[in-house]
Amino acid sequence: MHARTKFLGAAILVVGTVGYLMATGIKDTGMYFLTPSELAARVAADPSFRNVGVKMGARVVHGSIQRDVASQTITFHVTDGQHTFPVVYRGLAPDTFTDDVDVVVEGRLLTDGTFRATTLLAKCGSRYESVPRA
Repeated sequence: MHARTKFLGAAILVVGTVGYLMATGIKDTGMYFLTPSELAARVAADPSFRNVGVKMGARVVHGSIQRDVASQTITFHVTDGQHTFPVVYRGLAPDTFTDDVDVVVEGRLLTDGTFRATTLLAKCGSRYESVPRA
């Protein structure tokens, strides 16, 4: 074999291996980003979708936040205006987490309809609002 043929064969093998590893890594760690309405529609169409990790973007329902300081558990409801899901999160919430704030929760929908969040992100409203004009 010529050196050029060996080099091209090795290059194809390396590129193919890297491509395969990238594809499987994205498949294993990739997540759906859904609204509560989209999540409800997916679960209605395919009940096994409850076992899939998702990120859900929604707004915290006013007055629904309940904190258990002893277990560091926070329960609250999120909505997109059409569907509402109860959320259970264990851990420390961001300082910006309050009523009526936009949040992104990452986790899984349980069989009882509760969303078990492993990550909680809250939007900081002051950063995204324009400065009032005088």
